[in-house]
Amino acid sequence: MPYHPAMVKHGIVTRPVVRALAAAGLAALLSGHAHAESDTPRAPETRWDPPKEALPPARPPARLPDGLTADALTGRTISLAEAIDVALRNSPLTRQSWLLTQAAAADLGSRRSAYYPSIEADFSAQRQKLSSLGGSVTVLTTTYTPSASLNWLLLDFGGRSGDVAEARRRLWAADFTHDATMNDLVLGVAQAYYSYQGARALLVAQEANVKQADTNYKAAVARHDAGVATIADVLQARTQLSQQRLSYDTVRGQIETYRGQLATALGVPVNLPVDTAALPESVNEDATVASVDRLIAEAESIRPDLAAVRSRAAAARAHVRSVRAAGLPTLGASASMSRPYYDNAGAALPYADNYSLGLFLRVPLFTGFKTAYDTKSAEALADAADAGAESTSQLVIFQVWSSYYGLTTAAEQVRASRDLLESARESAEVARGRYREGVGSILDLLIAESAYANALAQDVRSRAGFLLAMAQLAHDTGTVDLGPGAPEKKGTP
Repeated sequence: MPYHPAMVKHGIVTRPVVRALAAAGLAALLSGHAHAESDTPRAPETRWDPPKEALPPARPPARLPDGLTADALTGRTISLAEAIDVALRNSPLTRQSWLLTQAAAADLGSRRSAYYPSIEADFSAQRQKLSSLGGSVTVLTTTYTPSASLNWLLLDFGGRSGDVAEARRRLWAADFTHDATMNDLVLGVAQAYYSYQGARALLVAQEANVKQADTNYKAAVARHDAGVATIADVLQARTQLSQQRLSYDTVRGQIETYRGQLATALGVPVNLPVDTAALPESVNEDATVASVDRLIAEAESIRPDLAAVRSRAAAARAHVRSVRAAGLPTLGASASMSRPYYDNAGAALPYADNYSLGLFLRVPLFTGFKTAYDTKSAEALADAADAGAESTSQLVIFQVWSSYYGLTTAAEQVRASRDLLESARESAEVARGRYREGVGSILDLLIAESAYANALAQDVRSRAGFLLAMAQLAHDTGTVDLGPGAPEKKGTP
């Protein structure tokens, strides 16, 4: 039975009904309490069982760029420039950083709105009853009042300009952060690309080592069958063959890991058959690189992450102006206009015009030292931001220094590994000839073959390492190639 206050008046609500209503209210309270308890784990050692409404819906997979399908990728390789272009278009990281630039641009527009007047239109309707002489005289009045008002801050001694300058610097910081995100993504794609290239080249080299070890094993078996070699030669050759096969299987497993890393860097499913071009045989390790001092100067002028930190520091300095202006006088203007309409027969006119114009001067006299403390806090934060920018600059210098000499070392390793490979190849060929002619031992042959296999692997690693060092130096100096279709880099403000 629905409850109504009239039931109490007429005695309809009895004690059983009251008890039933109290029980229902208590049940509602208990159910709400139980629901609150279900929002947390029951005990420290138990997991929380979330309700269905607490689980966020799964986002649909991102739409892949045109041409990135399994059928289109099967049987073809992609260049590094194509990989970078796909990653920049498909990565959620670049999409997120770009959206943050849009938010910062909108915030700048919001701060600039303080320079414009604010205009507001209102409308009100009122029904009023006035009684007098003990209710013997009653007057009903209906009023409709449209109105408009204007407020305009004319002068504020730097408050608005400080806000706009802060927002503009934060926008630039967001822009530079977006560029830095792109640079980081390019580096990640290059690292995954070159690592995959190196692993594939290493697999080819390892496959050649397996074939050579198998040839040596068959030769040892033939010599043993002919009675010119011992069983120890056969066992040693078979041991080396097993070791080479194990190394081959290890590299083949690493290839799948690197391929998945490359697909993840591109922002595509790992099951897409993404394949790269072969590792180049020559990497032009003798190319001229600018001096480290010049590279450091270049990095300090164009590194987007450093520019972003400096822009945030400048924004913090502009915020000091805005805070300090809160304690200074302001001059503003206001205007309003309204026309009430009276809907009653006794009115002399059906409407009346009202308006007002005014100037107001606000002079803060005492705010409990709030402005002074706020200014001091803002200045300290600005100094801290400057120190952070200086720290980031020192880190950039170290990164360029480290990557420069890392590239120098990588170039020397390419030259040394090439000489080592040539020597090891000649030594292995001599050992094979001596063993076939019966004047060399199986131990000499296996040692020479092992040295050649190691030299072959070192040559592959040195070439891939040189390309990685080049990519790292380009990233650390801020001169990375963003691939086709990428926007041009911006300079520091």
